[in-house]
Amino acid sequence: MKKLSRNRLLAIAGTGWMFDAMDVGILSFVIAAVAVEWHLSPAEMGWIGSVNSIGMAVGAFAFGLLADRIGRKAVFMMTLVLFSVASGLSALTSTLALFLILRFLVGAGLGGELPVASTLVSESVQAKERGRVVVLLESFWAVGWLIAALIAYFIIPKFGWRVALMLTALPALYAIYIRRNLPDSPKFVAEGKPKQSVWFKITSIWHKPYGRRTLMLWIVWFTVVFSYYGMFLWLPSVMVMKGFDMIKSFGYVLLMTLAQLPGYFTAAWLIERVGRKFVLATYLLGTAASAFSFGNADHLAWLLTSGALLSFFNLGAWGALYAYSPEQYPTEVRATGSGMAAAVGRIGGIFGPLLVGWMLTAGYDFNIIFSIFCGAIVIGVIAVLALGTETKQMELE
Repeated sequence: MKKLSRNRLLAIAGTGWMFDAMDVGILSFVIAAVAVEWHLSPAEMGWIGSVNSIGMAVGAFAFGLLADRIGRKAVFMMTLVLFSVASGLSALTSTLALFLILRFLVGAGLGGELPVASTLVSESVQAKERGRVVVLLESFWAVGWLIAALIAYFIIPKFGWRVALMLTALPALYAIYIRRNLPDSPKFVAEGKPKQSVWFKITSIWHKPYGRRTLMLWIVWFTVVFSYYGMFLWLPSVMVMKGFDMIKSFGYVLLMTLAQLPGYFTAAWLIERVGRKFVLATYLLGTAASAFSFGNADHLAWLLTSGALLSFFNLGAWGALYAYSPEQYPTEVRATGSGMAAAVGRIGGIFGPLLVGWMLTAGYDFNIIFSIFCGAIVIGVIAVLALGTETKQMELE
């Protein structure tokens, strides 16, 4: 089997990850633009973000199982094609109902691609650098978000949100390149044809010694995704509601997004030095404090500073979580376990945007909304510290 260098593997898988982030990032700006064009209420805006997460929950669960049966590479390619084609088609819609259906399909592809890609990379690098490489894989998310913010700032005001969404169909072409240049996971290939049933895979993650790990991951994933999608999908809209026009709001969110990259890089540097639990808990606490600060900010400098810190800590925590999750399980259920944890997280991603839409409609202030996300993240920190085990530089089972 062809073997890629670590950097080449990271570049190929990371580019797919970047396209994922570009699509999610574009959506946060598209919601703000579509709300103006289609005269949407906050509740309807919340549903756009939530239906994306419903699809991600389904995709993470289904494609995680499939990756443990037919291989990581094949599923990685499938998910890329699914989300990019559906996203391109969503640019052609003129009704909210059809737009929501296509966003569900986009979400299914996104939700499946992320845990499968992190599993593939985890199984393809040495233990001593596995955590750092997976966090660097996650750093491509920041690049995708930056591209999305640039497209939103320069394309949406001049050419409209439909053109921006059409650009997200490009990853379908990238799948052809992957077919030729990406080998499958060496651990999956060495394992041979799966012998266990789907039901065995689903239930085995609750057997000893994995039950405690699974509970921890499910709590952390739920709280992190609940808060992330509740906050970040609403960021451009929140800036508009705070009184800034759409172009200025997009520019400010672009500035906040720049802080994601140092968040990833510092987490990547620390994760092999101080361990997964410390990095994950520390960056989540930073996220909680930043969320509380952002919700209470009442002038521009405070908003930009707390928003940048929110980006820095939250995306660093995401990197640590993606490194930590595949390390909890053996090869035969690794993608299943990671995918199911991500699926539980996506359920949180359904409720986060809906909660913001409902609370804004009901007249609640931003400080109350962001305090809820702050509290949720603290629960995730407690789960990591109480239930998590350190996996720094441990060989995968």
